Amino acid sequence: MTKELLESYRSKKAEIAELNNALLRLGRGDTMIDNDTILDLRSGYPVPNAVVGVDWDKVFRMESRYKNRLSVLEEECQEIEDFVENIPDSLTRRVFRMYYIDGLPQREVARNVHMDRSGISKKIGEYLKILQNMY
Repeated sequence: MTKELLESYRSKKAEIAELNNALLRLGRGDTMIDNDTILDLRSGYPVPNAVVGVDWDKVFRMESRYKNRLSVLEEECQEIEDFVENIPDSLTRRVFRMYYIDGLPQREVARNVHMDRSGISKKIGEYLKILQNMY
């Protein structure tokens, strides 16, 4: 687990919420209305006619794309949550949970665990360095 992956957690959670919202709105309103021209051959020669309606193929493609991205993001977030919950040291686990998962600033995390803000930064750095040396 890298610091970059941990820091991307909140952004991924926000994107999950955005995608869920987009899925709820998909196909509603004017966003998926499209027009096309068809040739009417009933008179014996082609007469162009405009057709307006919902582009259902586009709706289904976007829905599939959103759902695929959603499943990838949820899996990545679950990996990060599992990593944090499997940290053996209670204090380190609490620091990682509050800072990376809950998104609290280091000053507030330090206040919650009764440490200096610089101690929080050192705790995170030391644990990530230990992990890096293990792999």
